[in-house]
Amino acid sequence: MPEASTPSGAAPAHTTPPSTTTTTGATIALEDLTKRYSGTPAPAVENVNMDIKAGELVVFVGPSGCGKTTTMKMINRLIEPTSGRIRIDDEDVTGIDPVRLRRKVGYAIQSSGLFPHMTVAQNIALVPKLIGWSKAKVKSRIEEMLDLVGLDAGEFQGRYPRQLSGGQQQRVGVARALAADPPVLLMDEPFGAVDPITRDHLQDELIRLQHELHKTIVFVTHDFDEAIKLGDRIAVLRERSHIAQFDTPEAILTNPADDFVSGFVGAGAALKRLNLTRVRDVEIVDFPTATIDDPLQYLFDMLRHGSTNEVLLLDRYRRPYKWLRRGDLMRAKGSLARAGTLVHDTVTRDATLRDALEAVLTDNAGRVAVTGRRGEYTGVVDMETLMNSVQQLLEEDRLEAVEHQHALLEQRAHQTRREQEGATAVRPEDLS
Repeated sequence: MPEASTPSGAAPAHTTPPSTTTTTGATIALEDLTKRYSGTPAPAVENVNMDIKAGELVVFVGPSGCGKTTTMKMINRLIEPTSGRIRIDDEDVTGIDPVRLRRKVGYAIQSSGLFPHMTVAQNIALVPKLIGWSKAKVKSRIEEMLDLVGLDAGEFQGRYPRQLSGGQQQRVGVARALAADPPVLLMDEPFGAVDPITRDHLQDELIRLQHELHKTIVFVTHDFDEAIKLGDRIAVLRERSHIAQFDTPEAILTNPADDFVSGFVGAGAALKRLNLTRVRDVEIVDFPTATIDDPLQYLFDMLRHGSTNEVLLLDRYRRPYKWLRRGDLMRAKGSLARAGTLVHDTVTRDATLRDALEAVLTDNAGRVAVTGRRGEYTGVVDMETLMNSVQQLLEEDRLEAVEHQHALLEQRAHQTRREQEGATAVRPEDLS
């Protein structure tokens, strides 16, 4: 993950997951939640009822203007509901101080929403200071949060938002939202303003964070593929936030409730299911590696006499740097700087198979390096593994379609028998 790379000249920090983050998710219940705006005949949101489990990541997806963002913003009362109730861990929050509520609910938005006149550290410290944390605890939390989102505290905490890339700003935005350890995190299209590669990495980072933290996350997006990748459950919303289907990604892909939901699924459901399988779920193979500090003669010997015609060159922090093939060093006249092909893309274990397949297809050598939390090399996934997974998914879809067809035929046959039996039954009036 390039955004999380350790700065040149500094040793990578191999830290354990934060131990002071102990608060886990809370249940959320929306009861007949409605929002009406004056001068508008129809409500923006109408009678929404939904139960979200503690530690669950739920995605709201639907067409523009359907009310998904309005519904989410009513949870922390950035928008006040006209009627209905919101319960967080069985506490009715529609009657409590909204400022106190917002300090208990993390909030991350598109383009990060960082205060430009504050440093990274000041942005992250904002809510912990407001709720009265000590200076020592706040300082420790800033470092912990930056480490959690894969940024080096020594390098980044003194920077201003304008000095960060888009992906780095989004990471800091998530760190700020989590700083006071809230049980609930609301995310309003947080990755919509960054480039596709950075977006993929940020999605992977959110998946990793959720594995560690188990927060209750409500995530709004218009991108159905993003919803499939991230959501434990997906709420497909119609106009006025009417729920068309609220189910797992697997259930929505294989059994959409109606034509409206099918329109979101679109074509290629089997390939979309690649978003449900992670790189960690398939075989990650080892690959011959060397480092840029190894002598050139050692690299020559590996490529000349080894069992492979290619070596993955790692940098000083064991991050993938270049692919070296036989002849590269000779054509570059022994210069490592000019030899080989730079590694342009990697995937993490939390990446989906679709991410991995896209990365492999952009590289004509048919493989992609898998990296750990700090970008360090952990293995390789190749095209053969990915194609086998695609074939397996297609076969599963075929079998499900056959079973569904058999069930329909049995249902029709049963209905036909009932109709025939009803037609031939002896009626009492026939005996008189």
